[in-house]
Formats: sequence, structure tokens, C-alpha cells
Amino acid sequence: MSFSAISTELRKELVSNMPQIRILLKKSPALAFTTINEIASKVGRKYDITLSLNFPQRGKIEDFESYGTENIGMVFQRNSKNFPIDRNLIKTKANEILDKPETHDAYMYEGKEGVRVVLENVRLDILPASLHIWGKFDSKIIEFCNWLLINCYQLNPGVDGALSETNSKL
Repeated sequence: MSFSAISTELRKELVSNMPQIRILLKKSPALAFTTINEIASKVGRKYDITLSLNFPQRGKIEDFESYGTENIGMVFQRNSKNFPIDRNLIKTKANEILDKPETHDAYMYEGKEGVRVVLENVRLDILPASLHIWGKFDSKIIEFCNWLLINCYQLNPGVDGALSETNSKL
């Protein structure tokens, strides 16, 4: 499984449900939000993750074209406190793949660790149990997230060719 496969399937499901979402949005944005995240949750269950969409700015939920292309949260193992790899490797890989990101240790309390990657318009919060992408993701962010799912979250890539190519760059 790859980030690109998960986000593509999520996008497909959201687009196929768009008429219902638009009707719900006119009636009740809260109900539309719930429906959108029920769809995300259904997609996530197929991959044994908790998947959610976030709408951090007022009115963002009305930007139908952005659904599944930004502001996604993935929860993998809720109780994980430490990465299976060194945090510095995550930061090094972010610097290799992304265009001059700021990388910082983050959420370093109560024996927990994390990494924050900040680009001009996107922030990634990488925690041992979850990955949160705040902003619109492009091909480089997708490539980095594919690498994270294999190496940081140790998800089996299956037969996805993009992942085996990413994995060979280790």
C-alpha cells in the first residue's frame, strides 16, 4: 500500500459521492463533514488505518476540487511513541526529496518523539502513530509520504511499483 494509492482511492470515492455531499453541504455543513469523513474512514479501513480529512480554514469544505488532495490525517498505531527508524533519517530523507524544507524535532514530551517538516505552503506532522499533512500535496510530498509509509510506518507496499522504486533509493 502506498500513500499515492490511498489518496487516489479516497479521491475517487469522494468524487463518486460528490452529488450527495453537495446536497448535504447546502443543508448542513456539519452533516457534510461527517459524511466526508465516513467515506474517508471506509477507505482507511481497507488499509487498516484511520483516515480523515480536515478543513482548517472557514469555508474550505466548499472547495470540492481539493477533497483528497490536501489536509489528510492518517493514524496507524495509536500507542506508538517512538519511530522504528532514527528521526534524523526521516529529516535527511525529507531534505533529499522535498525542496528545502525546514525540519524540526516535534512533540518531544512524555517519552514521545516526532518530526515536523515545513514547506512554504505545507506542513507535515510525522509522529510514530500518525501522519498529518496540512496543505495541498504535490508529487514530491506524495513521494516522501510513500517513503514514510514503508520506512516509518512499516506498511507492506505489496506490488506497487512506485513503492519498490522509492524503497530502492534507501
